[in-house]
Amino acid sequence: MRLRGGAAVAVLIMLSVAGCKDTTGASGSEATTGGDSGGNSGGGSGGGAALTAAESLTVKGRAPKTGYSRERFGTAWADTDSNSCDTRDDILKRDLKQVKFTGGTCKVSYGVLESDPYSGKEVTYRRGASLVDIDHLVALSDAWQKGAKYWDASKRIALANDPLNLLTVGASANRSKGDGDTATWVPPKAYRCTYVAAQVAVKKKYGLWVTAAEKAAMKKVLSTCPGQKLPSGGNPTNAPSRFHAK
Repeated sequence: MRLRGGAAVAVLIMLSVAGCKDTTGASGSEATTGGDSGGNSGGGSGGGAALTAAESLTVKGRAPKTGYSRERFGTAWADTDSNSCDTRDDILKRDLKQVKFTGGTCKVSYGVLESDPYSGKEVTYRRGASLVDIDHLVALSDAWQKGAKYWDASKRIALANDPLNLLTVGASANRSKGDGDTATWVPPKAYRCTYVAAQVAVKKKYGLWVTAAEKAAMKKVLSTCPGQKLPSGGNPTNAPSRFHAK
């Protein structure tokens, strides 16, 4: 459960006005998970893409968590985009300000999250401290229970390292989320529409289903921001063959 700029409510990626696409050529450093602050993006031809996408998601019951482990999604922070930096550092570089490195331009040693998406507070990142997490917007255990259990390993590894599904956040607020879906946890109102739109985008891209309660919660949030666009981009939905999972 571990997603330029540090101003969280302005965490932006390239937004698709036509809906979520599997943009298999996008690199991790280019993908984003955001929308306009508060989710109230303007109308226009792309207005309502997030709500429309939410309505299209398949509804099923939650499958058992039996068999789930983090290792089923591969080694944490694998360099699936082959840029010689691990995924965690890629996301830190994308989301933090005032970034400093150790030994090159990959390993982030310091940075400032100017406004944590989940608390609104400024958080300082120092390598080795635990004040900052990289959140999986769609938690891996949630994904496991809603389709990922039946995927091959390369697709699970892709989900775990897809920038579309990752956001730098304050550790404290993130750990209160746990592995909850939209029906059980959402961030404060200022970031709520952007957050739910990102979850919808990830579930649509990877073909994950939602529970009835989850879909209702998604639609309830997105109905408050009917112009909310849908994030797009990220990595391919299959990791390179050199990566393996248990």
